[in-house]
Formats: sequence, C-alpha cells, structure tokens
Amino acid sequence: MEDIIKTSVENESQKKSKIKPSVIVTAVIVLVILTVAFFGARPYIPFLAGGEESGPGSPGGIRGGAAPRIATAVRVTPVELGTIENSVVINGDVQAVNQVSIFPTVGGRISETHFNIGDTVRQGTVLAMVDPSRPGQVFSESPVISTISGTVIRTPVSRGDTVTTQTAIYVIGDLSSLMIETHVPERFSNAAQRGLGAHVFLEALPGESFTAMVDQVSPVLDPASRTVRIMLRFQGTMDPRIRAGMFATISLVTNTRENVPIIPRTSIINTYDSRIVFVVDGNNIAHRREIFLGLENEDFVEVLRGLEPGDLVVSQGQNFLSDGELVRIVN
Repeated sequence: MEDIIKTSVENESQKKSKIKPSVIVTAVIVLVILTVAFFGARPYIPFLAGGEESGPGSPGGIRGGAAPRIATAVRVTPVELGTIENSVVINGDVQAVNQVSIFPTVGGRISETHFNIGDTVRQGTVLAMVDPSRPGQVFSESPVISTISGTVIRTPVSRGDTVTTQTAIYVIGDLSSLMIETHVPERFSNAAQRGLGAHVFLEALPGESFTAMVDQVSPVLDPASRTVRIMLRFQGTMDPRIRAGMFATISLVTNTRENVPIIPRTSIINTYDSRIVFVVDGNNIAHRREIFLGLENEDFVEVLRGLEPGDLVVSQGQNFLSDGELVRIVN
C-alpha cells in the first residue's frame, strides 16, 4: 500500500514539473509581444496626441505634432464691371409686314386661276376670273385683281369652286420685309414698349441669333390669354434664309444695366434668408461674404452691395468651404 501511495505522489510531481516550463514559455512570449507593440507605437504617440516632441519616427518629420493644413481646390472669377440684361423668353411666328387677302367683287364659280403659291405678283394684276352666271342667265366673267404687290402665300380655293364676296381667293404678302408676332404675358406687359430690343432664335437656323426691335404694341390685353400682342421688326439687312411662317423664340430685353459689378450666377450660395459668396484674399484664405443682388439673368447677376471690382469670388468648389479655410486656386 505504501508503494502505491509513493508511486502516485511521484507521478503527480512529474506532471507539475512538465506544466511549469510551458506556462513560463507562454508568459515570456506574451511579454515580448506587449513590449514590441509598446515601443513600436511610442514614436507616434506625440503626433497623435498633439504633443510638442517629435523624432525621426514621427510621420513626415512634423515638428510640434501639428497636422498640415489641406488646401481645398477651387476656381475663382474676378468681379468685373459689365452690362447685364434682364429678359423674358417667349415664342412667336415670322410674318410678312404687309399681308392681305384678296376677295372677288361678285359671287360665282371660279373659272380661271393664273398664279400659284410662291409666285410674285404686282398691284393691279388679274389673279383669277369668276363667272357669276346662273342657269338660264349668262353674265360676263369678273376679274379678281391684286390690291398689293408681293408673293402669293396661300390659295384657299381652287378652280371650279363656288365663292362669295366674303371668300378669300388669294393671300398675298410683301416678303421683302418680315416681322415677328408674339404675345407678352400680363406680368411683363408694362415692360413691352416700342423700341425695346430683343434677341431672336429661329428653329430652322439653330445656333444663330438675330436682333429685333419692338415696333408695335397693342394698347389692350387679350382677356382670354391675359397677354398683349406685339410686333417686332428685324434689324439690319434682311437674311434671305428667313421665311414667313418660321417658328421663333424671342428673348425680350425688359431691363438693362451698364457698368455695374457682375458675377457668375453659379458662384452664389442661397441660404434661408440671404445670398452669400466666398472671396479669396492674398493669402489664399476664403472668407464668407453676404451680398445683395440687382438684375439677374440665366448666367450672371448684378451685385448691389457686398463686393468690389477685382474681388476674387469662388465660382467652383464653394459649396464645400467654410469661413477662413485655406484654398488652392486652379485654372
């Protein structure tokens, strides 16, 4: 029995002797890992904590531990004195200046037509013949005479048709001088005055602009459409490519200011109750500036107060800026 007890004690002692070295080795390995991690991270601690010390291991060799200021890339536009126009865009149609309908003097059947669309006629020319005869009665044919010189625009009837004195036989217009008919909304009716300038764009001639001027203004508004009818005359030499009936887009200049500070519309940031821009000084620092606007159009705005000619206004990249931020100007 004693031998058995002695053997058990010896076995237990051997197990403990085997476990102890493995525990020691594990502890040593953990200690080494912690030591390496501590001393490896130590050079970065002053930089991350914003301390004053720096060493060879500090990133970028920054002294004082302060991170470098990152400049935001922006584009700037100088405030310049220029001309700005306020306009309203409306649609219209090109028409002949003088356009009339020709009516017969008697009713009857059209027996002859002498001209077609596009033909040129002179005042006093016989355009057609109307036979007023009835069954059992014979009358001499009556001529239809042009009252103006011009070009045949329309022929509403044909040979053999029966017409009355209220039926238009021909429509003739003077195409040597064209005008544009359009209607201005009631909101801008007071601005529509004779002599007002306009830019005209034609669907048939894309990319080209023509100048025109308001020549006629109706004294009353149309109660159905709430618009006022105006007629515009082309300025300068008449372009032969322009034809009556073309669709026109008119940019009617309702107001003009000259020699005023203007900036691009895209440089403005709209807030709840104000308009602001960012101005870059000589040290490339952006400053927030509230401005007050005058005339506006699709591309530019007039600055009444808040900027001076020569100020560099941020025109791209301003939405990501804050007051006093460092910027880098790019072309």
